[in-house]
Amino acid sequence: MLLQRLTEYGERIAGDLPAEFYREKQIHWVLDIATDGGSARLLDRKVSGRQRDQVVSMPVPYVQRSGTKVPAYLLVDTAEFVLGVPKKAKDGSVTDKDRDEALRRHDAYRDLALRWASSTSNDPAAQAALTFFTTGRIDIELPQEVEAKDTVAVMVGTRWLHQIGSAQHLWAEEVRARKGGAAERRGLCLVCGEHRALLATIPEPVKKGAIPTTGGSNEGQLISINAPAQGREGLTQLVNTPVCHQCGGRAMAVLNHLLASDRHRRRFRDDGVLLWWTKQPEPDTALAMFFDDRPEPADIENLIDSMNKAPNPASAQRAQTDAFYGLSLGLNNARLVVRDWIDVPLHDAKKNLAAWYTDHGVWDAWTGRTRYHPLWQLALSCGRWQGERYAPDSAPHGLEAELLHSALHHLRPPARALPLLLQRVHADHRVDSPRLALLRLLLNRSPDPQDHLMPQLDKDSTDPAYLCGRLFAVLEAVQGQALPDINTTLRDKYFSAAVAAPSITLRRLFTDSGAHFKRLRRDKPAAGYALEKRLLEIYSKVGDDLPGHLTDVQQGRFIIGYAHQRHDDMAQRQAAKERKQAAVPAQGTPVADTATV
Repeated sequence: MLLQRLTEYGERIAGDLPAEFYREKQIHWVLDIATDGGSARLLDRKVSGRQRDQVVSMPVPYVQRSGTKVPAYLLVDTAEFVLGVPKKAKDGSVTDKDRDEALRRHDAYRDLALRWASSTSNDPAAQAALTFFTTGRIDIELPQEVEAKDTVAVMVGTRWLHQIGSAQHLWAEEVRARKGGAAERRGLCLVCGEHRALLATIPEPVKKGAIPTTGGSNEGQLISINAPAQGREGLTQLVNTPVCHQCGGRAMAVLNHLLASDRHRRRFRDDGVLLWWTKQPEPDTALAMFFDDRPEPADIENLIDSMNKAPNPASAQRAQTDAFYGLSLGLNNARLVVRDWIDVPLHDAKKNLAAWYTDHGVWDAWTGRTRYHPLWQLALSCGRWQGERYAPDSAPHGLEAELLHSALHHLRPPARALPLLLQRVHADHRVDSPRLALLRLLLNRSPDPQDHLMPQLDKDSTDPAYLCGRLFAVLEAVQGQALPDINTTLRDKYFSAAVAAPSITLRRLFTDSGAHFKRLRRDKPAAGYALEKRLLEIYSKVGDDLPGHLTDVQQGRFIIGYAHQRHDDMAQRQAAKERKQAAVPAQGTPVADTATV
């Protein structure tokens, strides 16, 4: 199914794909052959790391090759093949063995180039190449900067030889001959369902470095059976997975195309990558927005609204026929690991994403709008806070991919996320918007309806854990109003204890608040009255039933209640400030001062 979807997408974007068995590579040197084929010169196209905008890069012939007697590529290859430059040891010396191997590889390269040039008699550029390569091994002065591993392309006049149609056709035939095995095997292709010549091995692996990994980066194969123990009946290669040349080549070309795309690829910050595409060709901004590092809040709100409205008949018809495909990949040595494969109707995928944002949205008291956070930020909120930002690479390994799985499938986040998040909250004494959003997500996807919380203050809630969080926020505000210049706040000293065991901690703080209220009655009577009223109102709801200890889920409700109360206090202060400013007469007549919290 996966290979079928890749080949279907390949048919749709055929104009964007390179020629068959071609891959994007950087060109370091150009062998520029004269139009009469009598001479050539070597042009330097190497650039430093600071000149990446000047890199010469293009699709060139490619196929996976291994072993000691590796065959040549057509026209574009390393300097060892094209120019006969031998490999050098670390001290710069060259062994006789390496020199002989370089000559062997150069001869193999010339033979393949001559085979193409002699078969293209009606093209002047091909005839110039035929004349040049017929004279024997290339004998031109080489700069010292030329290394055996450098990529060398060939030009005649203004034409790249590997871009000529006959060269592309010959290279495709050459790859099929190499990858079809010693004896060509024909049979039923599992991808297209037709009887065709079958591959012995996949011709093109995933490009090195295309998939982030914590281990050594390498090229990766999607299908590979090397040992008899790995295949049914002890059969190796692709005998148990028959794939024809056309489907195998196109599927891997599409895979590398998606891995190179900025729009259809999401690289995880530790390892792995997610690729996505749709069945219909129309671009879908809602999906691209989800995989963006910083999605626009207006786009998210439009997505949520669109999922809550009945679509018009045309949109409904399109939604029924369109589909969303998602492929999550990892890399284990030289093998691709398919971690997740998603094949669902597009409407269901968008509905799941809208539910994801709805479940974690956090009310922002400063802006008066709901804030939404990108996936990577939710994962990083379980990392270490450094005072001004989260420590890079401190997020738990694999958590971002697990949250993505939860979002796309509309499932509960991983069970480990809640204790990890609580651990960091206790250690950092920090409850910010990303952490609050992840807490809301974890609780809103709990099977217990009591855990489902609104994005802002719920004054009607009677949940003891939620009320305890509100109590702690008010007690902290009392201290802040009474002692505005204090260095160590209640949150610094008692937050972790209050979250874990609220009964003992809150009773003590409630008793100690008497001294703060005494000062407020003297210095800020209006603020003291408002805070005391608020504190007694919340305390009356929980009464003497302050819980002794809270579970992880209850601690989450405590933290959200604490944050909601703080945000509501900020909103009230802002509203009071605006009312006060609006009440000032234009003539500047003074008005009575009021104190609010």
